[in-house]
Amino acid sequence: VLEVMRQPLEDRKVNIARAKISVEFPANFMLIASMNPCPCGYYSHPEKDCVCQAGVVQKYLNKISGPLLDRIDLHVQVTPVSFDEMTANRKNETSQEIRERVIKAREIQTERFKGYEGVYSNAMMPSSLVKEVCVINSAGKILLKTAMERLGLSARAYDRILRVARTIADLLGSVDIKTEHIAEAIQYRSLDRDNWGQK
Repeated sequence: VLEVMRQPLEDRKVNIARAKISVEFPANFMLIASMNPCPCGYYSHPEKDCVCQAGVVQKYLNKISGPLLDRIDLHVQVTPVSFDEMTANRKNETSQEIRERVIKAREIQTERFKGYEGVYSNAMMPSSLVKEVCVINSAGKILLKTAMERLGLSARAYDRILRVARTIADLLGSVDIKTEHIAEAIQYRSLDRDNWGQK
């Protein structure tokens, strides 16, 4: 069932073929999914030990194929929040402030792609536009090359990282994609790593 998501995630449309008839429907959506890191739920937990046997974690994660993971822009590992963190008196960005930053970033992207039919955001940017829009400096190229080699990332993941880095830059009001934006975008590819799930 999961694998049928690959085409809609990539093409933003779905084709239904029955007998001699094929119909195409729009399928532009935002996928939000969650899963445990392993059957017991404690793999890479900061305080509790995973009790899964060797190879079980990788087998569990292999239920989601590499090609499907490639099409998911952000992979975020969520660990439990401690009591001290929950009760800390820290000034956090308000929902209103975040909303304003997102609206501003969307306005930047709408302006950026106004000459491209059907493209309204960085996520919708075709691969042919990535090199033109997501220009990075030499330090950023070295960082991205190193990540590609060490983490075993695919060409599709490369494009995704650049799109996410461009979005991070937009959210921070930066005209250029900086090295720290690329570093953050790479961190969102955690499930792509070759060593994930090895016990």
